Amino acid sequence: MEGAELIIQEINREAEQKIQYILSEAREEAEKLKEEARKRAQAQAEWILRKAKTRAEIEKQRVIANAKLEVRRKKLAVQKELIDEVLSAMKEKLAVLPEDEYFETLVSLAKEAVEELGIEKIVVRSNEKTLELIESRIREFSEKVGAEVSIGDPVECIGGVLVESSDGTVRVDNTFDARIERLESELRATVAKALFG
Repeated sequence: MEGAELIIQEINREAEQKIQYILSEAREEAEKLKEEARKRAQAQAEWILRKAKTRAEIEKQRVIANAKLEVRRKKLAVQKELIDEVLSAMKEKLAVLPEDEYFETLVSLAKEAVEELGIEKIVVRSNEKTLELIESRIREFSEKVGAEVSIGDPVECIGGVLVESSDGTVRVDNTFDARIERLESELRATVAKALFG
């Protein structure tokens, strides 16, 4: 019986060793799996974090771009408003020039038109107040302009003159309105530079 007991003990001991070996292998495998899972989880967390940072950066850039665009839009609106105010003030000042200064300005504008047209008989048109001023000094105006001047129908303008040939086929629009319109982009650039540098 003692031999059988020894065999049973040996079998138990071997079984215990196998159990311990299998448990040890299982623990090692479990640790490997845990470590792999931890690494995968960490890699996935880092990927999610990188993705979130990228999205956040893209959103930040979008918000900054929109803010810059809005600031630029508002700045342009303010510039336009200020430039319009300056141009409006300029038009108002032109409309109320002192009579003698205004008369000389009209002479200069008409003379320029006569030289451009190359004719000796002209019809002058403008607003009613301007036509009355020219008519009250028609002889002086004609002499200074260097052409025979007749008064035409009034036109809607703040001042200056519209000069036409007698038959109305050619004309030079030297009204303040037309000159400002022709020079508006240059005036806007000048005013913008003066106001905003």
